Amino acid sequence: MTTMHSDVPHAKRLGTAPAPDDLTAAERMSVDELRATQLERLQWTLRHAYENVPFYRRKFDEAGVHPDDCRELSDLAKFPCTTKHDLRDNYPFGMFAVPQEQVRRIHASSGTTGKPTVVGYTEQDIDTWATVMARSIYAAGGRPGHKVHVAYGYGLFTGGLGAHYGVEKLGCTAIPASGGMTARQVQIITDFRPEVIMVTPSYMLTLLDEFERQGLDPAKSSLRVGIFGAEPWTEQMRREIEQRMDLHAVDIYGLSEVMGPGVAQECVETKDGLHIWEDHFYPEVVDPVDGNVLAEGETGELLFTSLTKQAMPVIRYRTRDLTALRPGTARPAFRRMDKVTGRSDDMIILRGVNVFPTQIEEIVLATEGLAPHFQLKLTKKDRMDHLTVLVEVRHDTAAERRSGAAAEIAARIKDGVGISVGVEVLDPDTLERSMGKLRRVIDQRPPA
Repeated sequence: MTTMHSDVPHAKRLGTAPAPDDLTAAERMSVDELRATQLERLQWTLRHAYENVPFYRRKFDEAGVHPDDCRELSDLAKFPCTTKHDLRDNYPFGMFAVPQEQVRRIHASSGTTGKPTVVGYTEQDIDTWATVMARSIYAAGGRPGHKVHVAYGYGLFTGGLGAHYGVEKLGCTAIPASGGMTARQVQIITDFRPEVIMVTPSYMLTLLDEFERQGLDPAKSSLRVGIFGAEPWTEQMRREIEQRMDLHAVDIYGLSEVMGPGVAQECVETKDGLHIWEDHFYPEVVDPVDGNVLAEGETGELLFTSLTKQAMPVIRYRTRDLTALRPGTARPAFRRMDKVTGRSDDMIILRGVNVFPTQIEEIVLATEGLAPHFQLKLTKKDRMDHLTVLVEVRHDTAAERRSGAAAEIAARIKDGVGISVGVEVLDPDTLERSMGKLRRVIDQRPPA
């Protein structure tokens, strides 16, 4: 990759997104070259998993398929899926496909809903991960020589270290801030003057509030690009962040079971969905109920098959994320996935209606006078489930606006989502602030 010249206009002026002046050889592949690479790597992955992971040998045998049955990419649909439960059932190292002495790093999920999912990496896996992360940061507008403030959590969570290695691989300077200590984060950004920040979008809102609490104008910070991931977020939130911070807000996608952050990246020059790095991760979208593969453009559950992972290959991993696949634009050979705005396992079923937190987020962010912070509280009243939307007013909102805002939100949810909810408009700075991934839904219903 070529260093961008220092006289390129400052990207904080929205509309001057840096152009992709230099792409990697992989990003310049034709579609035919990419498909041939994918098939070769897919066939290797299926054999590697079958020969070295007892779980996959058993699953393939039970399904009556063998790696030799994959003669073209569409044959992947014959193979069984992998779920988070499968990874937990093989805790901790049962999914590893290489001897322990070849594993150079172990990461794990938080395990808040059961045993954590554990993933391992060989030396080559770590280099692959750093490579796709560097490619992602470059596509987002980061350039060699930039300082990158990494506010994803470090440790067993893949976010911090995954971003960190990509920053260094690209030739940038890593500022490993991690999460928390919000006032200190603002001080570091102010003093160190990074051009790029990598963080969850909900925590970015917390940082914006802290800038303003300290009497600082966030739009005058040094930040040019924000790379936001690890949780669903909406176009309304993008506009909120871009307008208040005067930076380019772009989406990054990944999950630890597949690799970590860097599986797909939104390109700053188009901001039209996330280009999947398909030379390393093969995507499918399926009907979440019957598992049938859906056509391009149809929304369903995203599946991934790793193509180059050594330590822990995954075959048709069910992400639970809902999206659609579309043709590439800024990187033409690589298909795009729509911005993930919901997960099949985050869905609330309220009196027979499917509700996603992002649907509520769009309405809150579009309501005048409200801060971009909300929570959903589930309770049970008279044997019926009840949802209350908790929101905050902005500091400069007139007192009489509160009742109007509550009625407006309730009406918009009734019209747009199809459910009746309660709305409580709270004082500024009342709700829990994110220190990483935000807990949107507070379920206070008694156990069934």
